[in-house]
Amino acid sequence: MNTLLWGALPYVAFVLLVAGVVWRYRYDKFGWTTRSSQVYESKLLNIASPMFHYGILFVLVGHLMGLFVPESWTDKVGLTESAYHKLSLWGGTAAGALAVLGILMLLYRRRTKAPVFRATTANDKLMYVVLLAAIVMGMWAKLTNSGLEEGYNYRESIAPWARSLFTLQPDVDRMVGVPLTFQIHAVIGLLLFALLPFTRLIHMFSAPVQYLFRPYVVYRSRDPKRVGARPDRRGWERADS
Repeated sequence: MNTLLWGALPYVAFVLLVAGVVWRYRYDKFGWTTRSSQVYESKLLNIASPMFHYGILFVLVGHLMGLFVPESWTDKVGLTESAYHKLSLWGGTAAGALAVLGILMLLYRRRTKAPVFRATTANDKLMYVVLLAAIVMGMWAKLTNSGLEEGYNYRESIAPWARSLFTLQPDVDRMVGVPLTFQIHAVIGLLLFALLPFTRLIHMFSAPVQYLFRPYVVYRSRDPKRVGARPDRRGWERADS
């Protein structure tokens, strides 16, 4: 079971992630969208959506730091295990709570606004369940295995296992003895990765990076008092008051 969960499942999830993204890009470009429902309701969406996106972004940054920045590196810059634990506990809990609150508001919006509810698919419902379960289980694992001053140091077990996956030599023994709540959180997280390309979450791979390198937009004045201003074209004439 250890080999299946920690040696095989991560690669199965990765293959499904990559294959799903490639398939969606080649055969479902028109479906590569968030299927925005803002046209049906925008007041709640304008509050809940930023909460969820900022929360999940902070959660992702915390996971990347915790899993892929070795403990020896943080020790060298003077960040002790106690300080890191407090940062992870309070910062991670706040980020998770923000994301969960955002999801709950989005779910409330979908259930109470009839047009939005009618636009909700079974795929959307599954995505919300798995996403919410992953975040809540992660928070539960952290809070139930931590005190205010110290807690379970996953950087000595889960983090080395996660990094070993990239060498194609998964150190499954690292996961032996890991608290069950952390193991469940890891499994749900892998399932989320496998499911991600087949849901509206696919839009996370469409970040407008090219926007950072676009040329400046040049605005031309239509003020007739300015030298060089172009004359008004047909249809742009000033209306007499």
